[in-house]
Amino acid sequence: MTARLIDGAVIAAAVRAEVKAAVAAFGAAHGAAPGLAVVLVGDDPASQVYVRSKEKDAIETGMRSHTIRLGADTPEADVIAHVRALSADDAIDGVLVQLPLPKHIDEARVLAALDPAKDVDGLTEQSAGRLMLGKPGLRPCTPAGCVLMAKTVEPDLSGARCVVVGRSILVGKPAALLFLQENCTVSIAHSRTRDLPDLCREADLLVAAIGRPEMIRGDWVRPGAIVIDVGINRVPAPDKGEGKTKIVGDVAFAEAMEVARAVTPVPGGVGLMTRACLLQNTVKAACARRGWNNPAGAA
Repeated sequence: MTARLIDGAVIAAAVRAEVKAAVAAFGAAHGAAPGLAVVLVGDDPASQVYVRSKEKDAIETGMRSHTIRLGADTPEADVIAHVRALSADDAIDGVLVQLPLPKHIDEARVLAALDPAKDVDGLTEQSAGRLMLGKPGLRPCTPAGCVLMAKTVEPDLSGARCVVVGRSILVGKPAALLFLQENCTVSIAHSRTRDLPDLCREADLLVAAIGRPEMIRGDWVRPGAIVIDVGINRVPAPDKGEGKTKIVGDVAFAEAMEVARAVTPVPGGVGLMTRACLLQNTVKAACARRGWNNPAGAA
């Protein structure tokens, strides 16, 4: 048995096409395209690459893109001031603070300065509370992308046994809540879970977000399961030359492909969907905060 590859590039392209149509309809109806602002602090290479990709995505869909780049030694008060200014700027519909921030900056205080109506990454306390209560709102992009990818394999997830490995506030916890909203029976596992391999084997839908390279082996996967790998880990790649590295997920990909029904690749999977869902959230935020109807594709 060889699993189906859940191609993030193809699914994300479809989402971006819907967003592009929505942006065009939005602009035609309201005179201006939605605006997305990103606050980037420091020179973390991965963050730099990610922000450039987000800028490119926004421009290609017709959105207005604005990035504030700040030095790694920027005082916390200055970062907060920028976030508050963007929150108050009526031309900006979505604000993303690129994480992680430098160690001298308290992420919680920075996010508390963000207008929840513009919280396109779904990380403020208000966004988290609306998710917990099942109220409409902006959902964290990576977990939302996980749900979309799983539903390309199984459109109706009702009754599926879902195991989320990882309990972070960025992915694990919101992913569990979003799959619960899809009527899955959800378990959250973590580093202190007893008999973790056995629990994973019970999953019809296994979401790996623990941040440990290839920790989840093929014999942890239930035959026929859907596997969503959120992990992005850089590891040595001796076959590519001395000092070279490669990116792998939290799942042993080749092993899982021999057992599962469908598996997301790393790279080329969840990361692309995160970017696509950010664009989707920006259109939603633009409509919701202004009391406008969602154009087609923004739902």
